[in-house]
Parts: sequence; structure tokens; C-alpha cells
Amino acid sequence: MTFDLREMEVFRRVMELGSITAAAAALNISQPAVTRMLQKAETRLGFALFVRERRRLRPTAEAQIMFPGTLGAFAAIELVQRMAGELREGRTGILAIAAIPSLAASILPTAIRRFREKRPESAITLQTFSAHEIIQRIASHRDDLGFIIGPVGNETLAVHDLQTTGLACVMPAGHPLANRRSVGPEALADHPLICPGRHLVLSEQLARAFAERNIPFRIAVEVSHTHAACALVRAGAGIALMDGFGLLGARADDLVSRPFRPSLLSTARLLTARLRPVSRLAQDFIDALGSDAGTDNRPERNGHLRARVR
Repeated sequence: MTFDLREMEVFRRVMELGSITAAAAALNISQPAVTRMLQKAETRLGFALFVRERRRLRPTAEAQIMFPGTLGAFAAIELVQRMAGELREGRTGILAIAAIPSLAASILPTAIRRFREKRPESAITLQTFSAHEIIQRIASHRDDLGFIIGPVGNETLAVHDLQTTGLACVMPAGHPLANRRSVGPEALADHPLICPGRHLVLSEQLARAFAERNIPFRIAVEVSHTHAACALVRAGAGIALMDGFGLLGARADDLVSRPFRPSLLSTARLLTARLRPVSRLAQDFIDALGSDAGTDNRPERNGHLRARVR
């Protein structure tokens, strides 16, 4: 026997999020309920799905084999649900976009406006996720287009570079470092730093840049959103280090930014499923990305746009 659809959803969430606690929160059910459903599924399947090692769950080999098929099943269900919604609401198309927060707030709004001007009868769903989640969603055909920063590492996806920006140091206008043309690790050594998550590529690049100059890299406040970083700067909590996309999305006109040296670049990337043809709806949106700020940054031309730094 196999597990039912609800148990399959529980299994998928635990696999994606790595813990029963996170899966229960995502599904809005209790942790004991998640545990019970997994146990029932394991009983009917006749093998274990997870083993606990040092207070953490580890998927078994059988679970790893089953997981891609589970993603495919839910992708098919979601596709049917989207099609039914289009028929019910009389729309000619719904474009599903997944993006990291900084890109959702910077390069996508103008493109969405242009797309809607050309296709007013179409609708867009724009959701924000981590880069890892977006890679999984595009690979499983749960969304049409994905926008991330950083490496991809999935051969089932087509990756197109869009725009590149440099790292900036954001501070109040009256800050002592605001008079510099650029700021490096030496100048930042005695200042509290507000940085993105330690697991992100940008923080790893910063750690290497500081290490090469034999300067300790200490994060005073770790944040996941640029608006929070700018609010912390305004409150005097430190200097924020963010890529140009975050700076564009934050619209921090009351703050100043200076380029970080050595230069650390971040590239916005568009993801599509390699084995799934790009729809005309998705292609129209890709075309809408291309004329931003007078720069042809369509994927096929690999154009680059450097964000303005005050």
C-alpha cells in the first residue's frame, strides 16, 4: 500500500524543510499530527522514511528515491489547479513568478508594469522564497519563472544572467566613512556590521575579503531583508553591507552608500525549467525585463546593468 495525498504532503514538507517543527508550521498543524501521519505512512509502506541522528531527522535512502516523484506529483496537481482557476475566472493566462525578496523589490516591479501594459488580460502571482526553495520550485514546474542571486547547481534548469551590481556599504549621511569614495575591510574593522545571512554567498565572499587582509569578520546583526537593514542603520546600530539590488529595492534616499572594495559582484539570474518550453506569456515577461533603464538585459544577450551607488 502507499500513503494518501495528505501524508504525501507531510512527507514533502519534512523533506524540503528538514524538520517536523518547520513542516508543522508550514502546514498549520501540530507536531504530533505530523509525527502520526509519518508513522502511519511508514507502517503501510513497510519501510522507514526518516531516522533521527543527534536530534535531527535524516531521510532514508528510500525517502530520497521517492522524493523526486513526490515533487512531480504535486507539480501536476498544482498545474491542474492553476488551469482550473484560469477557466473559472475567464483569464487567458496566469504567470507564476518566484523571486528572492531583494529582486522582487528591485528589478521586477518595473518589468511587471510593462508586462501588464502589454497583457492586461493576464495575471501574475509573485511570491518570495529563499534561493534554494526557488530552485526546487522551478525544477518541479511549480512556477514559470524564478529569480535568484548566486549559484544554481541544478542541471534541469536553464540559467540566464540578467544584471550585475556591486556590494555597497550603507550608512547615515553624517557617518565618518561617508566622506570616503570607497570603503574596505580596514575601515570597517571597528564598526558593527549589519549583514545578510551567514549561509548566503555574499557573506561568504565578505568573510574571504576580510580574511585576505587578516581582519576579523564579525557580524553584529544578521538580517534577511534590506528594509530591516536600513532601519537598523537609521537607528545607529551599524553599517549595512548589501548588494545593489537590495539598495535599489530599499529606496533608502535618506542614507548614503559607498562601494565596498575589493569589488564583490552579485548577479541576478533568471531560472526556467530546461525541459519545459517557455510559454508565450513567460516570454513576454522576459521581454519586459529587457528594456530596463535603457539596457538590453534579456537572457539571450546576457546584458548587465550596474546599480547606481550614491
